[in-house]
Amino acid sequence: MEYKYLNTISYPSDLKALPLEVLPQVCDEVRDFIIQQLSHNPGHLGSSLGTVELTVALHYVFSTPDDQLVWDVGHQAYAHKILTGRRERFYTNRQFGGLAPFPTPMESEYDAFIAGHASNSISAALGIEIGNEAMRQDGGKKHVVAIIGDGAMTGGLAFEGLNNTSMNKNNLLIVLNDNNMAIDPIKGGFTQYLVDLTTSERYNRWRWWGYRVARKLHLVNDDNKGRLQRFNNNLKALLTKQGYNIFQGLNLRYFGPADGHDVLNLVRIFKEIKDFEGPKVLHIITKKGKGYEPAENDQTTWHAPGEFSVETGERLTVTGEKQELWQEVFGHQLLQLAKDDERVVGVTPAMPSGCSMNIMQRELPDRVFDVGIAEGHAVTFSAGMAKAGLIPYCNIYSSFLQRAYDNIIHDVALSNLHVIFCIDRAGIVGNDGATHHGLLDLSYLRPIPNMVIGAPMTKEDLEQMMRLAKDYNGPIAIRYPRGRSQSIAQYPISNIQHLIPSIGKGVCLHHGSEVAVLSIGAIGNTVAEAINILEAKGENLKARIAHYDMRWLKPIDEALLAEVVENFSTIVTVEDGMINGGLGSAVAEYVSGLPTSESGISRRVIRLGVNDQFVEHGSTKELYQLLKLDTQGICESLLQALEQ
Repeated sequence: MEYKYLNTISYPSDLKALPLEVLPQVCDEVRDFIIQQLSHNPGHLGSSLGTVELTVALHYVFSTPDDQLVWDVGHQAYAHKILTGRRERFYTNRQFGGLAPFPTPMESEYDAFIAGHASNSISAALGIEIGNEAMRQDGGKKHVVAIIGDGAMTGGLAFEGLNNTSMNKNNLLIVLNDNNMAIDPIKGGFTQYLVDLTTSERYNRWRWWGYRVARKLHLVNDDNKGRLQRFNNNLKALLTKQGYNIFQGLNLRYFGPADGHDVLNLVRIFKEIKDFEGPKVLHIITKKGKGYEPAENDQTTWHAPGEFSVETGERLTVTGEKQELWQEVFGHQLLQLAKDDERVVGVTPAMPSGCSMNIMQRELPDRVFDVGIAEGHAVTFSAGMAKAGLIPYCNIYSSFLQRAYDNIIHDVALSNLHVIFCIDRAGIVGNDGATHHGLLDLSYLRPIPNMVIGAPMTKEDLEQMMRLAKDYNGPIAIRYPRGRSQSIAQYPISNIQHLIPSIGKGVCLHHGSEVAVLSIGAIGNTVAEAINILEAKGENLKARIAHYDMRWLKPIDEALLAEVVENFSTIVTVEDGMINGGLGSAVAEYVSGLPTSESGISRRVIRLGVNDQFVEHGSTKELYQLLKLDTQGICESLLQALEQ
């Protein structure tokens, strides 16, 4: 497609200079650009295709960046990036050193707030709106718009934001992008008439004239205007048969539902309602994957499809023999456990496919609970199930589990309830970057009393840990990474201990004489590879490095640690997580607590992991290399340890 108009748009000011009638063509060009770019540089396709018209209309009507758009989850914000000075660099989106995967103020002044996790837009936008008003000095007025999807609206934070919006004086505009479930379904042309009526300048001029007259006649004041608003909403519901929705119940002016793919109508609506006093909600209906048939027909797969052929719609995959995904190992094992024990249930916040709980869902649908984007609820809900005698396997991505920290402490650990946390996407995740890396879980879970923490190195370890967890009495967390699992079969391990399940016990994988490497989780495979490479380099490196798979961070295997500190002066810890608070800290704490006289050797602990930093986006290969946690980096660290 020739980009007649898109090539002329570097910033929203260029868009605003175009005549209104060409906006549908602009939308077509933006949509085609997204499809072409993501066909070879994978990203979140479906959501962004669904918001093209909305994005064009917002930037056409509002004066960004002075007017601020707060996006809820950046999955839907690709068109926004393209129209705000980043089109020529969009080919670097999600790439190492390139554009960030989600809106972030660190990248552009057009990104009003970071948008990596769901449900925060209303709260953040309300804070910006009230802050702008408090800090205003030039008498000007800034508009603030929160754009939130129907999925993100299931999060508790969104409802907290809505409630507070109704309690404070503000002019916030909330755009509800509904691409799945309509609060008030669109039915024929009469609904459009209602939109026209309620958003028309004439209607609202009459409405506010009536309000001012009522105030002059002392029929309404600040104390009872809420009752007047409720009466107005009830009357509208009666006359339109729309029903009484949550927004009206909170005294938020509600407009819609409107067609989210009619850019000209969206422009008209935004122009007419943007200066209305008070908080308001515009409800639009969109289609995820709009404009690309494969994405429209299979919205789950095409949310983030990877590379694909634009012409055929065929998804392109890398060939070759591969191990199961970690999530698939979890999914198959969970189903087996559920078949063996009717008390086993699965809980996930909107990720049954992402975490492979759909494997169990297909066979035992009544025992899988998808609670929506509501991580805190997922944890407390699981706690209630455990209290009643069920055994919930609560699967939450590591970076999202952070949102439920208090629920873990207060609702699970404090009562020592038998909730099994299966923490997917632990460690470095890759192209989704800092908001999605699961680097903090070991550190934030370890201080919690009653919490048991394990991390499998192989698929067999994960299966074992899940079986052990079922029969354990108390909270237990099992964390594993994104990507392909490894199998114990690829290691020539004669030590049968590795195959004997036991909570709190590690195992020696490789004997050595000078340096002991203690790893936890799947990164132990990289350690094993590094040791093999070093030993292959020469006889002088043979059997000098020992390797222990700790398997459990808490309780940590103190008997194994005692053996290590007795026989090695140098200990290297390796973890796919933060150095502070994780395995390295646990080992250093143990060593520091030992009396010097207990051994004739001086001990030192070298900690490998992620230092005090947020890790940027890029491929996992690039990021492990950056952090020196790839094979080469670990080799270099081990050589240094041997030389010192």
